[in-house]
Amino acid sequence: MTSETYRNPVLDADWSDPDVVRVGDDFYLTASSFGRAPGLPLLHSRDLVNWTLVGHALERLEPAGEFAAPRHDCGVWAPSLRYHDERFWIFWGDPDQGIFQINAPQIRGPWTRPHLLKAGKGLIDPCPLWDEETGEAYLVHAWAKSRSGVKNRLTGHRMRPDGTGLLDEGKVIVDGDRIPGWFTLEGPKLYRHDGWFWILAPAGGVETGWQGAFRSRGFFGPYEERIVLEQKDTDVNGPHQGGWVRTPSGEDWFLHFQQRGAYGRVVHLQPMRWGPDDWPVLGDDGAPVAEHRRPGLPPQPPAAPATDDDFPGGRYGRQWQWTANPGDGWATQHSGDGLRLTCVRSQDAHDLRKLPHVLTQRLPGAPCTAEVELRLDSDEPGARAGLAVLGDAFGWIGLQRGTDGTVHLVHRFAEAVAEGERDAAHPRLAAEGRARLRIEIGAGARCRFSADVGDGFRPSGPVFAATPWRWVGALLGLFALAPVGQGHAGAAAFTRFRISAS
Repeated sequence: MTSETYRNPVLDADWSDPDVVRVGDDFYLTASSFGRAPGLPLLHSRDLVNWTLVGHALERLEPAGEFAAPRHDCGVWAPSLRYHDERFWIFWGDPDQGIFQINAPQIRGPWTRPHLLKAGKGLIDPCPLWDEETGEAYLVHAWAKSRSGVKNRLTGHRMRPDGTGLLDEGKVIVDGDRIPGWFTLEGPKLYRHDGWFWILAPAGGVETGWQGAFRSRGFFGPYEERIVLEQKDTDVNGPHQGGWVRTPSGEDWFLHFQQRGAYGRVVHLQPMRWGPDDWPVLGDDGAPVAEHRRPGLPPQPPAAPATDDDFPGGRYGRQWQWTANPGDGWATQHSGDGLRLTCVRSQDAHDLRKLPHVLTQRLPGAPCTAEVELRLDSDEPGARAGLAVLGDAFGWIGLQRGTDGTVHLVHRFAEAVAEGERDAAHPRLAAEGRARLRIEIGAGARCRFSADVGDGFRPSGPVFAATPWRWVGALLGLFALAPVGQGHAGAAAFTRFRISAS
């Protein structure tokens, strides 16, 4: 790679189902956040290659009671990000509730509270379009068969121009069952270009699918289709679902995801041009590029979403999300540095997957080492805190207060089918209640745990292979908890969280 080129993926972590928009010289991206809070991450770039995380659009998931406990694969699915009438708009589908919309005058907010545009089971992947020529507004969405019994079709609606409601019952505008070889058509993004209505939509499933393009002179069809991006002879499986954006100088680019197991859905940038027959051509004549000339935009310094954190004043950076809507007092602010997590009492102390108070960030897509310092400030027998790799299976290393008052270093794990955790290594004494914790994440998301309780780092237990949930990549997490009981159970202090390349 040279200073004139970039290499994919441009976002090497689980920024699932990305959508992108340009406003002036700035590009903004959002992604699925499922059941984590805050949700709807907001990323910013000036060159489409270097991205930073500038905030979240959704403080809490609604209705709040539905997300008081983790629902890892539910919640915010496949948002669309648009700019219209001097406002930013995000539409998304909650497969159990319907289509929501929020908007804001600036990307950093304030964002409106979620407005339920259309209630219903299985309504997913909505995308609006405001037709600047006619003043009409439209919405297209897909279907989740798990909730509705319907899939492989796109439904279109006329929409109120203020985005508050739909004006009809909807019509199937693309039926994937009528296209030979097509299945699991979803994730539509709707555009107006050169006198045509365009829908860019993936099909074929997240791991093996392709990117399709559809066009029609009228919004309600009929549409003709073409495959415009597929794996071909590359190692980029299932390249699809994303957004088209045009630079100020008129260059076209397409951002999409690739499913990478425990790493989730990483984001690639593809060049895009219009062929002699006026159909879009993505990548290298329809195949994903590994390395390519950078967009013709002013050079920017290298940047990526933050991972490290010193937790100044007890505050955690915007890269962190809870596994459900946050509760009061889980993290307390103070005058120094370091994250102070309350040892929240829970009847599910044996299973991190069921806890809402795990503070997480995305697992990096490249080999790396995650490290944090921990002090357990709790005299409660059974109180514990640690550093975890969290997915359908999980593993963690940390400190636990014993019934005899001593603090032990413990390392535990649970398989995907297990209902609770068990020891991955023999507990050993951590006399001062302090430890440095480390997870080395190698190829294939294989994790090696180690800890330093005052005598240098020592490896602990066998290698643990991180696993995703169904739609969500594995997460790194910090937690503090205690068994069910009475009164305050103390806290744990985390300092100097670092992720370094291996």
